[in-house]
Order: sequence, then structure tokens, then C-alpha cells
Amino acid sequence: MSAPDRLYTRLVTRVDPAETALPRDVQRDLPRNGLRLVAANTLQSSGDQMVSASTVLPWLFHVIGVPAALVGLLVPIRESGSMLPQAFLTPLVVRVRRRKWVFVTGAGVQAASVAVMAAIAALGHGTAAGVGILAALVVFSLGRCLCSIASKDVQGRTIPSGERGQIIGLATSAAGLVAVTLGLAIRLVGGHDINAGQIAILLAAGAVMWTLSAAVYAQVREPVGEGRSEKSGEADAPGSGGEGASGSWFADAARLFREDPTFRKFISVRGLLLVSSLSPPFIVSMSVAAGTHALTGLGGFILASGVASLIGGRIFGRMADRSSRLLMACAASAASLVAIVLVVVVLAVPGFDGGSAAGTAVFVGSYFLLTLLHSGVRVGRKTYVVDVAEGDTRTTYVAVGNTSMGIILLLVGGISSALALLGVQWALVFLAVLGLIGAASALTMPDVSRGR
Repeated sequence: MSAPDRLYTRLVTRVDPAETALPRDVQRDLPRNGLRLVAANTLQSSGDQMVSASTVLPWLFHVIGVPAALVGLLVPIRESGSMLPQAFLTPLVVRVRRRKWVFVTGAGVQAASVAVMAAIAALGHGTAAGVGILAALVVFSLGRCLCSIASKDVQGRTIPSGERGQIIGLATSAAGLVAVTLGLAIRLVGGHDINAGQIAILLAAGAVMWTLSAAVYAQVREPVGEGRSEKSGEADAPGSGGEGASGSWFADAARLFREDPTFRKFISVRGLLLVSSLSPPFIVSMSVAAGTHALTGLGGFILASGVASLIGGRIFGRMADRSSRLLMACAASAASLVAIVLVVVVLAVPGFDGGSAAGTAVFVGSYFLLTLLHSGVRVGRKTYVVDVAEGDTRTTYVAVGNTSMGIILLLVGGISSALALLGVQWALVFLAVLGLIGAASALTMPDVSRGR
């Protein structure tokens, strides 16, 4: 047994029946491909931590004097900008026989965009700097689009069902370790007073991470795709740009929603499971209003997120391979309960003081738990979409699904933000109710995991 074989076997619980069903060349390259995917995804996730639109970039905007009105555009541009264009890019992506090169291109675009942000952070100030960073973030999001479309397909072609969730989980945990180290370093070097020059260095390091990710991903040995389902050889799915497509993405996407109940159910469930992703900023806002200061400071945010990823990645990866739909349901239910309990404690407990040790523990614990549970929802849905479809159908599921989610994210985010004007607790309750409905709906999805 080769060294990559031994290392891969130590890290991943292997599924022999699934591996033996793979083509011989894919079986031969499996250990090396698995390790390369873990490394590349770890580098990419570490870069994400260094260019976070919810922590690092808002902090940078504050330091360089960007108007607060522009801060509110960061997360919508980062999230929706990386989702909305995906379906429109699908006809181009499916023409590429080896999808790893799509990922490599996307990682290169992200590296270049972050390098521009680093230069602006070091040299710019005020509104002009903020507009420049937002423009670079738009380009960054387009690169993220390409990586998102391609990565699921490459993983589906090179890793068997039953091992895919563990690959995602390992990368999540490794990136969490990087984030913990980064958070501690920021706390030690800058504390609460980290300056623009230090953030510029952080962004430059993020650009290096994406460059390395592209270099590692280019080494993946991916079998050549044929534009048809890898198992059945059937015609391309609607919207894929192949034989089954009409040439109009809108028509093909509508047909996919109409004719594919599994896809329709997945999108509806995913749209309801936003509680773990949208609630943390509201908890931070509530904690500051209540007098808690433990979560302030850039290093603290990154540290909390890193610890959650470090703990959750490995655990949730194995759970996803057993049943990704059950993982999504359980994680979303728990996240909803955390949000509801926090609201009850803050509003109903007499004399609750967010500035006290107990109050600080409540907010810090809630923030950490929601971030941890978001790792579970994220690993679960990523594993599900890779397992549920094959070939270009998988590519279409990812692209059309993410474009749909970009629209849903804007709608749900807008409603929750409007409710927050009445009180942050109403936004949390709204998201929690959606999460519980989504968790119940997830249990009705087909179970596609190898370990079911």
C-alpha cells in the first residue's frame, strides 16, 4: 500500500462496494485525488476566513473610513453574487470536459480580486476605497461561482458515495484549525486595534491561499466527462446545455422544477434552512445592544468561527455520509431551538444582563452553537447534492439550485432585516420558524446517502 493510500485510509472510512464500482483508473487515483481535494478545499476555506464579508471586510471598512451605508452591501454581494450567475454560466461550463480547469480559473479570479482588495486596503481611504473593494468583491463572487459549479462535479467524478461527506468535513476541520490560529494571532498582534496595514497583509495572505488552492486542484486526475449521465448514459438534464436542452435557460430551469420532484424538494428545503446562516449577525447585534463586549474584535469573530469548524467538520462529515438529509434536519432543528431559547432567555428572564458573566456566556454560547450547527447544515446539503445526481445533471442541480438560492437569500434576508427594525428578536423567531419547517420537510426528501 502506497503512502497516499495509507494516509487516505487513516483519514477516511472507505466504502469498498462503492470504490469497486468506479472505473479502474478512478480507483487507482482515488487516494491521491482525495488528499488533493482536502488540501485544495482547506486552502480555499482558509482564504474565505481571511476575506470574510461578515467580519474582516466590515472591520476594514470601519478602519479606512468607508460610510456605513456601503457596509450593508458586503454580505449580499458576496452571497448572492456568487449564486445568481451560476445557472447562466452552466451552458459554458458543461462544454469543458475536465471541470477541474473551471475550478482553477475561478480560484485564480478570486486570488486576483483579493490582491486588489489588499492594495486598496493599504493605500485607499474613504468612499472611493469602499467602492473599489465592492467592485473587487463582485469579480471575486464571479470566481466563486465557477468554483462552486465545478467542485461538486469533480468530487462526484473522483470520490465514491459514502466518502464525499468525509472529504468535505476534513477540509472544514482543517480550515477551522487555520482560522483558530489566525484568530489567536490577530488577537495577539492587533487585539481590538488592528489597523488597515495589518488587514492588507491578511488579505494578501488570502490571495496566496487561493493561488495555492488552484495549484493543488490542477493536480487532480479527473476522468473526462462525456456530457451524459455517468451511470445511465441518458441525455443531459434540462438546463445543462446538452442534447436535452432547449437553448433557453429559463425554459429549461422551469422544466427542471416542473418535472424533477427531487430537485424541487431539495431547493424548497434548502431555502427554509437559512436559520443557521442568517441568525449569527442578529445575535451579535443583540449582544452589543445588551452590553456584551466579548464578541467584539476581529480576532474573536474569526476564533469562534474557527473553533466551530474545527469541531464540526469531522463529526458532520461522517454523519453526512450516513444520511445527509437527516444531518440537515437535525442541525437546522437544533439551530432553530438555539435561536428561540436565546430570545426567551433575553426577554423573559428577570434582570437579564448581557454585560454580566452569565449574560456574556449566553450570547457567546449561542453564537458558537449557531456557527457550529451551520457547519452541519452546510456539509449536509453539499454532500446531498453530490450524491443525488450524476454527470451534467449534478452540474445543473448545483448551478440552477444556487441561482435560485441567490434569489431566496435576498428575499428571506430582506424580510428578516425588515423584522429586525421592529426588534432583533422578531427576526430570530422568523428564521427559527422557517428552520423548523425546513427540518420537517428535509425528513421527506429521498435518502441518497451510501450509509442509509
